[in-house]
Amino acid sequence: MKLFIEDLQISGKKILMRVDFNVPLTSELNVADPTRIKAALRSIQYILDQGGSVILMSHLGRPRNAKVPELSLAPIVKVLSTYLKRSVQMAPDCIGEEVESQVSQLQPGEVLLLENLRFHRAEEHPEEAPEFAKQLANLADLYVNDAFGTAHRKHSSTYTITQYFPNRAAAGYLLEKEIQCLGETLHQPKRPFYGIIGGAKISTKIGVIKSLLEKVDRLLIGGAMAYTFLKAQGKQVGRSLIEEELVPLATSLLKDYSQKIVLPIDTIAAAECSEDAPSLEVAFSNTFPSNYEGLDIGPQTLQLFSNILKDAQTILWNGPVGVYELDRFAHGTLKLTQFISDLNAKVIVGGGDLIAAVNKAGVSEKLTHISTGGGATLEYIEFGTLPSIEALSEKPVPTQ
Repeated sequence: MKLFIEDLQISGKKILMRVDFNVPLTSELNVADPTRIKAALRSIQYILDQGGSVILMSHLGRPRNAKVPELSLAPIVKVLSTYLKRSVQMAPDCIGEEVESQVSQLQPGEVLLLENLRFHRAEEHPEEAPEFAKQLANLADLYVNDAFGTAHRKHSSTYTITQYFPNRAAAGYLLEKEIQCLGETLHQPKRPFYGIIGGAKISTKIGVIKSLLEKVDRLLIGGAMAYTFLKAQGKQVGRSLIEEELVPLATSLLKDYSQKIVLPIDTIAAAECSEDAPSLEVAFSNTFPSNYEGLDIGPQTLQLFSNILKDAQTILWNGPVGVYELDRFAHGTLKLTQFISDLNAKVIVGGGDLIAAVNKAGVSEKLTHISTGGGATLEYIEFGTLPSIEALSEKPVPTQ
């Protein structure tokens, strides 16, 4: 068992907390979706209520190791201040004398947000400059990781830093919830347990597909990755996105797990991926127009998937089943989301694209858990743990 935020003696202490504030920004540099900010509030508020001060650190986007003004964390200050109902201070950087001076004046109940960690190359490459993690660690007494979305990375602020907090590096509420929810689902699922995998490419999810096939009762495959499997079945798929080099793997999986894998039986195809391109329903049992590509599951597939899922006790879903960003190809993902939200089942969804689709469908409150991780969720499903979780302190064993 890993050390938990409630195991820490917080009163009067400075807590360095890794959060995932990698949120989308508008062209005016305002926060477009505050989901990840809200997800960290419980841990932040707990520290404040216990009489500690909070030093928050996060990355935003991919600034490529340079100070990029439009990737500053400054826009988050206003949103966070509103949620916490108190002023949040902003640091000019995440290390350095000016930051250290600001931290030294931080009082219990106060919050300081450090500037984007990835303005420094050392964040993503700790082996090149291990002193970066040490400089961060010197800012505080205790460390809390509440950034599940980055827990699969061995970065300075998520992994290397824990060595400077022996017996003082703990999981926050969000990280703990992710571990508990995903862990229970994978190891003690109520059955029938169904998986749904979508998204563009098999190559990014091979490990997850193999892992889920060992655990689920059925695995429903949608999105562009389905066309590689359909090609392996000898079906016509027109210009649909396929990974030719993975057709043999798809063939092998279909052979070994023929009773578990469920593929689309029809699609909404179009001449191009745009809102106004001509489209039509195409069944895979028929001839597929050679100049068209599949962009959403069709009505027969939606019915097939719904019929299978209706008796589910547990559903784990990662990745949309169509190009949900375009309204005309979002129907399958949105309808499936709405159908699942009305089931009496434990439903866990993950992946940034699918979370956006769930929010678009307006059913997020009806789902059991929305995982804040993309790659982290996939790797947790595959391996059952993540490097940054393993790096946290062990909970002390109570003496008899």
